Amino acid sequence: QVQLVESGGGLVQAGGSLRLSCAASGRTFSIYHMAWFRQAPGKEREFVASISWNGGTTYYADSVNGRFTISRDNAKNTVALQMNSLKPEDTAVYYCAAQKVVGLMYDYWGRGTQVTVSS
Repeated sequence: QVQLVESGGGLVQAGGSLRLSCAASGRTFSIYHMAWFRQAPGKEREFVASISWNGGTTYYADSVNGRFTISRDNAKNTVALQMNSLKPEDTAVYYCAAQKVVGLMYDYWGRGTQVTVSS
C-alpha cells in the first residue's frame, strides 16, 4: 500500500512559479513510476508529467514542456513538480499518482492540491 499526499498548491499570478510536492508512505516507493495529473473545472483529468522509478526518464505533456520539471527523491519518498511561467490555463487540481508497471493503470492516487493562476 502506498498513500500519497500532495502539498504546495495555491494562488499565483500569471508568470509566477509554484512547487508542488507529493509525499508517499511505504517502504516500496522507489519501485513506482510517479506522475502528476491535473483536472480543470468541467474538463477531464489530463496527464502532466511522469518520472521513472530511478528518475532517469521523464515525460511531459506538450502544454507544460519547458515550463514544468518533475523530480523525485527516493530517500525522502517524495516527488516534486516545479512549475514556472504559469498561465491561467494551468489552473486545476493537481494529483500525484503511482504506477507499478508502466502501461497499466496507476495504482495509487493522492487527493489533489488546488493551483489557481490569476491573469
